[in-house]
Amino acid sequence: MNEISPNITESKNNWDIISNLITKMADRNAQIRASLNAKLIESGERERMKQLLRQRLMEYGWRDQMKAYCKDIVKQKGLENITVDELVQEITPKGRTLVPDSIKKEMLTVLRQYLSKHEEL
Repeated sequence: MNEISPNITESKNNWDIISNLITKMADRNAQIRASLNAKLIESGERERMKQLLRQRLMEYGWRDQMKAYCKDIVKQKGLENITVDELVQEITPKGRTLVPDSIKKEMLTVLRQYLSKHEEL
């Protein structure tokens, strides 16, 4: 039994170390995201990116697709039987899947270009 106990203790210690590292990494990622978001807002780039995204989604017909999807849901459930929050919760997953990969790639490229110009982040 003495041979097993050290292994269990060592495994628990390893797990604790790994768990702490994951927590620190998550905290660091949250800090980086917050910093990036603040810089994007401060520079006006976030608003420019939002405008570009709106434009691309309109060109693709995404807004019309989502509008039709919302109408279908309201028709199925009845206007009196669904709240705006419930509707948003239901349409969000589909809305995300309907965004074309080309638009996602373009937005990622714009963000990377911003980051390359602002290496202090």
